[in-house]
Amino acid sequence: MASVIEKTIRKAVTPLITGVAERNRKRLGDAAQNPFLGGIHTPMREEKTLDDLAVTGSIPTELDGTYARIGPNPFDATKSGHHWFIGDGMVHGVRIRDGKAEWYRNRYIRSNDLEREGGPKAVGGPRRGFGDSVNTNILQVGGRTMALVEAGSFPVELDENLDSVAYSDFGGGLTGSFTAHPHQCSATGEYHAICYDGADDKTIRHVAMDEHGTVLRETPISVRNGPSIHDCALTQNHVVILDLPVCFSMKTLIAGYRFPYRWNPEHQARVGLLPRGGTNDDVRWVDVDPCYVFHIGNSYEKADGTVVIDACVYETMFDGDAPGPYGKPLGLERWTIAPGALKVQRETLDPDAQEFPRPDERYFAQDYRYLWSMGLPADQDLEFVAPMPLYRHDLETGERVTRELGEGCVPGEFVFVPRAKDAPEGDGCLMGYIVDRNARTTDFAILDAMTLDDVARVHIPHIVPPGFHGNWLPAS
Repeated sequence: MASVIEKTIRKAVTPLITGVAERNRKRLGDAAQNPFLGGIHTPMREEKTLDDLAVTGSIPTELDGTYARIGPNPFDATKSGHHWFIGDGMVHGVRIRDGKAEWYRNRYIRSNDLEREGGPKAVGGPRRGFGDSVNTNILQVGGRTMALVEAGSFPVELDENLDSVAYSDFGGGLTGSFTAHPHQCSATGEYHAICYDGADDKTIRHVAMDEHGTVLRETPISVRNGPSIHDCALTQNHVVILDLPVCFSMKTLIAGYRFPYRWNPEHQARVGLLPRGGTNDDVRWVDVDPCYVFHIGNSYEKADGTVVIDACVYETMFDGDAPGPYGKPLGLERWTIAPGALKVQRETLDPDAQEFPRPDERYFAQDYRYLWSMGLPADQDLEFVAPMPLYRHDLETGERVTRELGEGCVPGEFVFVPRAKDAPEGDGCLMGYIVDRNARTTDFAILDAMTLDDVARVHIPHIVPPGFHGNWLPAS
């Protein structure tokens, strides 16, 4: 952990750095030219409640809950230096019950940042003394619906109508930043997370919680250069740490950019295997060729102790001052780490560009068969003009099912929902949003998980801006 002297120095120089950054930010490009503030990314200002939604097809009657996705939706879209990852959070949800779509709602996360900008009044709850925007993931933790962000604010609890209730440090157990991607072990029910904080470039933390969302322990892990760790992996015996070459950049921060992380070719790319109950001294670090990973599909251990990690991989990421996650995608890869190995072995499972890999979560941290993902534009244009298909991977046979969505159709992350708790792996549906940029509408789409054919579409009469992560929140 940072020493008292280091903390004192940081506290003294922070106002100076902030002042310089604010002056330099005014010299950056016009916000009106930012691709993540216009087109299908244009922020919504109005909070809507729509309860007369047209439906095509038949919504499965066994579905009882809410599909919700969150993303950045800047209330003030005139700020220079904007990056897609920064901005006030907004949740978009559709309530499903008895084969009907009861409502669509979009709601801001009620932060202090939003209120200061002139938005709705903030909710209460503990803050960390930093900005409190939350905009990256939404899922149930210990039976409560939580909106999450990495490297900064505490999470925000939401009610069944997607309204903000209060900020939460999980009953006082969370002492620092959290993550957008805690993973629940399908065998024990425990949640595990790897958390980083821009204010501390030497330490990350492993946070373990029980199935009720009570923090069991926070374990500091030593790192260098302040790596950005968006996701982690989980196996039967380990939490897997992705220490890759996207790192905090003081130069970028001082230049005025709101997202101060850049590709650092001097940073050694490595994967850490932390025993679930271990400490910093127990981490086994294994080198990997330079690359970056946002999202893990799944991970598990073989009988001989070999660790397997399936992920969407990039050659580089944030190698420049672009306002979004620009980098060369390498497709879906399988990484293996044999006992005693000094380097990660990488195998390409599918070379096509793709993101948001999702398994049947009942098999997370176990050997599994099926994985679903979203194709990325081949031209890497995140205005999403090029075709973006959906994929279903059969990792046992190598078969890939592709669903082309048509010209002008832009999908987001799709999540698998089993037909029943005891249904076989892959027996269920996929759900997520599809924007029709030509009609300027959005469908909440329910697809057959095996064929990717339509089961039902709930029609939303406006564009739901592309966001980040969504999940099915069962009513029970």
